[in-house]
Amino acid sequence: MQASNDILPATGPAIILVEPQLGENIGMVARAMANFGLSELRLVNPRDGWPSEKARAAASRADHVIDAAVVFDDLASAVADLNFVFATTARSRDNFKPVRGPVEAGRALRARQRSGQRTGILFGRERFGLYNDEVGLANEIVTFPVDPAFSSLNIAQAALLMSYEWMKSGLEDETKTNFSSPDMMPATKEQLHGLFAYLEGALEARGYFRPAAKKPKMVDNLRAVLTRAGFAEPELKVLRGIISSLDRFSPAMPRGDGSPGDDPRRLPAAARATKATDKDQA
Repeated sequence: MQASNDILPATGPAIILVEPQLGENIGMVARAMANFGLSELRLVNPRDGWPSEKARAAASRADHVIDAAVVFDDLASAVADLNFVFATTARSRDNFKPVRGPVEAGRALRARQRSGQRTGILFGRERFGLYNDEVGLANEIVTFPVDPAFSSLNIAQAALLMSYEWMKSGLEDETKTNFSSPDMMPATKEQLHGLFAYLEGALEARGYFRPAAKKPKMVDNLRAVLTRAGFAEPELKVLRGIISSLDRFSPAMPRGDGSPGDDPRRLPAAARATKATDKDQA
């Protein structure tokens, strides 16, 4: 059906699939669109008809895109109300149309949308893409920087790439993410030096620094490794807890087999060494 009167105002470019063959691919395109804020899907003569339960299932709850999809009898009708159209293709065409990459294309679409223009992106058949005369209905070509030896993209993959570039072009900061890591206070030098001292004592009690003449250099290396990471306070607490557990417990005397105070062997290694020295001096 031709339903130009049913077309809702677009908040982004219309995605136009020319003679798509599989309902599953249409559904995956709808899902990709919904991921990045697009909602207007136009279908030109879908091979297996419309509506499609296979498309709905593959859309993974992008039902608003599926429900609003409009079917057209021909491509000319599908683009009639649009001011500017990109055609996607993986191969060179014998025409004079400008060719852009996806980043530049996304920004161009955003600029035209902000000026009030209605835009669209054409995607061809799964097997062989768009005919030259169909590309001729577009204003410009967009192509992806793929390996020339294997340049064919599934239409859902191509739609995902363009939908992503569309959304990214509207961000104030293109590197901004929807969530970030916890905001943690960097550890103070005092806290870091406390970890150094604790670790050095545990290693000293186990005879790690051998030969003794190399101890200063080995300590320098340990501190270089631990200072390069730029630890936060919570991270130092995790490391100190790990060292403490290794220092107090062993396979022969694991955690849960009595408290550290039940057996002198459960004292930290550095404390055991100090206690033994005091006993010898007494």
